[in-house]
Amino acid sequence: MENIALWMSQPHYGYLEIARSCGMKSLVLELEHGTFDLATLDQFLAFTKAQNIPTLTKVIAPTSEAIQQALDFGSDGVIVPHILGVEHAREVTKAAKYPLAGTRSYAGGRIYGYSRPASDAFEKENRRTKCYAMIETAESLADVEKIIALDTVDGLFPGPSDLALARGRGSYAFADADRKDLRRCAKAARDVGKPWIMPAWTAAERGFAQEEGASLLVVATQTMTLRQGIMATFNALKAEAIIA
Repeated sequence: MENIALWMSQPHYGYLEIARSCGMKSLVLELEHGTFDLATLDQFLAFTKAQNIPTLTKVIAPTSEAIQQALDFGSDGVIVPHILGVEHAREVTKAAKYPLAGTRSYAGGRIYGYSRPASDAFEKENRRTKCYAMIETAESLADVEKIIALDTVDGLFPGPSDLALARGRGSYAFADADRKDLRRCAKAARDVGKPWIMPAWTAAERGFAQEEGASLLVVATQTMTLRQGIMATFNALKAEAIIA
């Protein structure tokens, strides 16, 4: 299960331990729509690193501060939402890489073992951490081939629901038009040899993502798994005639 991840929007340590015990090995943390604040993000990333769980963080906004904080705390990469065209992407994603590749500011701490970094530490950190551009606006889709070509962008993360809304289709349904947009993202990434990530909640989406060469499938959200577990219990109770 190296190529699947769980989407977490609440910093619940016990939930993470349960997920890990079930075999889940990667995480995406949701800051934009979740309940993480800076203090809990710092602590939670320390915990995921101690557990040796690769973790990407969807930052709260496309700002230098949001990107740098997640990386400084130890996230293995960032997913940057609300990107517009290529020039916006160029400016925003600079914060994910140290100079001369970008403009990320140095802060000592966890990622450098709380000591002075070696001379090659910044180049290594630029390679280690990944910056994924979210393609969830009409403008970002129009420029997707240019965005993925940027040196400061390591991969793509389509946001199917917001992309469907931005493209005037209303609710995302994984319909033909949705798949066409996703294929364009996948092809753009493949053409330059970079990865793309698919939020794939259904079997149909997961099959599509594998066919299109997605490097990581985000297969369930925290709330989805909780609801499924509760529903499984209620269905078992109904089958046993304990409840109507």
